[in-house]
Parts: sequence; C-alpha cells; structure tokens
Amino acid sequence: MNKRTTRSSQLLKLIILSLFGTIAMVLLFLNFPLPFLPPYLKVDFGDVPTLLAALIFSPMAGVIVQLIKNVLYLIFTGAADPVGVLGNFVAGVTFVVPVALFYHRFKGNKSLIPGLVIGALIMVISMGFLNYFVLLPIYSAIMGWGDMSSQAMLSTILVGIVPFNLIKCLIISTLFIPLFVKLKPWIKQKQALFN
Repeated sequence: MNKRTTRSSQLLKLIILSLFGTIAMVLLFLNFPLPFLPPYLKVDFGDVPTLLAALIFSPMAGVIVQLIKNVLYLIFTGAADPVGVLGNFVAGVTFVVPVALFYHRFKGNKSLIPGLVIGALIMVISMGFLNYFVLLPIYSAIMGWGDMSSQAMLSTILVGIVPFNLIKCLIISTLFIPLFVKLKPWIKQKQALFN
C-alpha cells in the first residue's frame, strides 16, 4: 500500500469515527430515566455507535468515538454537567473496550455475547468504584449536600447506580445484538477495507 492510499484510508477512518461520534452524541440527547431509579440516572443509546466503531476497527476506535460523543455533548450543553459527562465517558469506555477486546481476540458471533457480559460486569464494578471515590464526593460538594457518609454512598451505589448500569447494559446489548447481526456483512466489508 503506498503512502497516498494509506493516507486516504486513514482519512476515511477518521471521517467514519467522527460520524459515529456525532451520531452517538445525538443519541445521548435522547435519554430517559428508569421509573424505579433516581431520575438523574438516564439511559441513552450513545454506546451503540461506539460499539460498532470498536468492533469494526479496534477498542481504541471505540474510545475515540466515546470521546467525540462526550466532548460534543459538553459543547452543545454548555458544560452544564461536566461530572456526569465524565461518568458517561468512563462508563462507555469500561463497557465498550472489554467487548471489543473479547470480540477481536476470539473473532466471530459467538464471542459477542460473552464480550457484552464481561463488558457489563467490568462497567458495573468500575462505575461503582468511580462513583464511590470520585463522582459522588464531587456531586456532594457541588450540590452542597455536605460530606456524604460512606454508608450513604454505598447505599446510593448498591440501590441506584449498580442496578441502573446493569439495566442499561442489558438494554444496549438487547438492541445491539440484532443490529450487529443485520449489519454483519457491512461490518465485515469495513473490517476488510481497514485491516
């Protein structure tokens, strides 16, 4: 492959990742709370394009799409909730990267479902720790709640954040699997083009 072809291939890849990031940002705006959980926890479908990018290209492509999605969201919302955006970014990365690593390691449809399960577990555990040590203390300081006790933070995580993240992963996975099956020929074509 000559330099010109390599450059045009890289440019096309960057364009595709930018499009996925923009679509993911639009999907992030279409969020909704779950009726039985705290209203500030909202499900969005922005991780679907991120998963597609990570499976077509690499786990790092998923991270880039996740970054584009959240930076654009910050710009369009005027940085109204940077802590929530940070949480969304970390949640997306900790879900998508393990799925992509598992998929690329074991190649094929059969590796997708175990990858989604592993990604969900890693995301749930990571977000539990991130909320306990970083996000909830920052929210507590910003909102003027005073210092949250360890018990209050643990209760919030176990009763709200963990169930929310499990349900969100289940919803995203349930939506993504049939989409992946439908787009499999297109994904294979793109993988062949860029690998």
